[in-house]
Amino acid sequence: MAKKPTRQVPLDLQNDKETQAKIAVQISPGASKNEISGMVDDVLRIRIAAPPVKGKANKELVDYLSHLLDIRKDMIVIIKGHTSKNKLISIDGLSKISVLEKLLSNTTS
Repeated sequence: MAKKPTRQVPLDLQNDKETQAKIAVQISPGASKNEISGMVDDVLRIRIAAPPVKGKANKELVDYLSHLLDIRKDMIVIIKGHTSKNKLISIDGLSKISVLEKLLSNTTS
């Protein structure tokens, strides 16, 4: 039975005073719209409207996160998973807990 996405912030968060967050995300490219669909097993699930072609989904992911977090795009870096739906994202200037609180407040499910 599949786990249902939740809006809960994981307990193993880094210190809130940290100024760089690293979060694991799983994207579903080709969605009808961009949206945060929840968190399962400490992995943030995000639907992205762009197709997984020539980096379009990665660019759309960075644009979408930048918009939701109200930060510059150059503060968001895909560390791992450039050609995979499973990615590790680094976000400068915000703690992991503040990133997850902002993103999970936009959860659609």
